[in-house]
Amino acid sequence: MKIELNTLTVGRLRESLGGQTGYFKLFFDTEGCGCNGVIVILIVSKPDITDIEVQTEPFSFLVDRQQADLFDEYMRLVADENYPSYKLVSDSALFSNNIRTRDIR
Repeated sequence: MKIELNTLTVGRLRESLGGQTGYFKLFFDTEGCGCNGVIVILIVSKPDITDIEVQTEPFSFLVDRQQADLFDEYMRLVADENYPSYKLVSDSALFSNNIRTRDIR
């Protein structure tokens, strides 16, 4: 899996780390949403036992191996210029256009 990041996205992700170490985890959160799930970018201190690292540069991205097949092989994560959210797209899908980060370190 490859996640393309533009300059704005790299800057926003770096800001969200707040100078600390951490991993970004793409995660379909189904807790309390009353739907099939929403994508969130979790900031975690270490991988869970079921996580796989899908990218290491410029940041480490993780995906739970049970959710990995929900994503495409090549995707683009794009920060919104006017709002603290991201859009995740591939050539064949729009996964979400209102993805937030949640720091759970």
